[in-house]
Formats: sequence, C-alpha cells, structure tokens
Amino acid sequence: MRKKIVAANWKMNGRLDLVFKLLEPLVSQPIDGVEIVIFPPSTYLLPAASALTGSRVQLGAQNLSDQLDGAFTGEISAEMVLDCGASHVLVGHSERRQWYGETDETVARKFERAVQAGLTPVLCIGETQAQHQAGETERVITRQLQPVFDLLGRTALEHAIVAYEPVWAIGTGLTATPEQAQSVHAFIRRFVAKHDESRAKLLPVLYGGSVKADNAASLFAQPDVDGGLVGGASLDSDGFKAICQAAI
Repeated sequence: MRKKIVAANWKMNGRLDLVFKLLEPLVSQPIDGVEIVIFPPSTYLLPAASALTGSRVQLGAQNLSDQLDGAFTGEISAEMVLDCGASHVLVGHSERRQWYGETDETVARKFERAVQAGLTPVLCIGETQAQHQAGETERVITRQLQPVFDLLGRTALEHAIVAYEPVWAIGTGLTATPEQAQSVHAFIRRFVAKHDESRAKLLPVLYGGSVKADNAASLFAQPDVDGGLVGGASLDSDGFKAICQAAI
C-alpha cells in the first residue's frame, strides 16, 4: 500500500522567524498517518533541521546543482543538501523550468545527482495552460519523464517521488478537478509501468496545483493521488495542518 505524503514548498518566502512559526506546530502536535516533508529556502535548511530534531517531519531542498562541486557560484550541491540535514530535493519544478531555462535533460541530470547522493528526488512534471487546452498533457508528461529513464534505466524511479503540477493551476487559484488529477496520475503510473511495473504500483504520485484545505480531501481521495505538493497554502500553519489531516 502506498503511503500518503504532503510536502510544503515555501518557495522564496518568509524570514527566519517564519521557519520556527510554521514548524513548531508540526513538531509539538505531530500528525500520524501521513509523511510530511518541508522544503524551505536553502538559506533556512540548517535552522529548519534544528527545529525538526526528534520529529518525524522530513526536510528537503528546493533545488540542487547537476554538478558535483567546483566553480559554480550560487549553486548548491547534493552533498551540501545532505550536510544540511535534508533527505529530499525538488527537481524540475515548473518555476525552475519556466524562469531559469531548465530543460528536460537538465532536470534528468539533477535527478541523477540526487539519486547518486542518496537523496529522494521529487520529480515535478506538468503542462502549461496552452498545452492543456491543446490536449497535449500526456505528450508533455511523456517528454518530461522519458529523459530520466534514458539516463538511469528502467529502475530510475525506484527511490523517487513524482509530483504532477499542472502549470496552469499553480498560484492561479485554478485547480484540476479530482477527476482531471486522477486521469493524469493514472497515465503517469501506466507510463512508469512500461519501464518498471513493480515500481509503478508503489510510486508515490503527488498533486501540486493550488492545493488548499477545502479541496485537499477530494483530491486525495482519488485512487492514484498519493498526497500533495503544497505551495502558498503551506505558509499558513493551520491551513497546512488541515491539508495534512485530509491525507489520513
């Protein structure tokens, strides 16, 4: 049986005091039955790791370099992420693809670096509004997933999480209906099964796209939706806890 996961992507928001404000309720009042992963800005990984000491809540980075080490000013390596106490890392978030020019091949290399370092990559995939309206969702998903299998082989997703984030539903207030989310998640699982049938059955596939307390339960009730990658709503501690409760 697949576990439910709720991940909080804080993006480039908050200051140091917010780290403790948001994490304290999760530590002092733990939520059983759901795996929680927090993705703060990289500058706050160490204090977040300290705040989560002794907690079951896990920590992740929002990005990593596809390089090992060296003259790459401003980058953070997989080993640095590990040193900060993180176990997960986002790879290929739509904002990285859109604003920083990350290609499917770049994302695959970052994914490989995460796996090699022992991190759990959360591979983010999804289509734009134009692609969605043109009926190209499955083609885009295939194009984004295939380079990872090309680089790492049939068992590429053995220790990974996939997050489907329709770009048209990120920060727009729009949300895929539960039925739309289920349809795409089921396609992702079928595609993975062509490469690794056993992993496809166990692969956590999260939904990301304006997940909120009032729509989480209906989304998480879908058979192939294994939780959520939460953006803006994760910056409100009460709302985020309600989303986590919806996953139980």
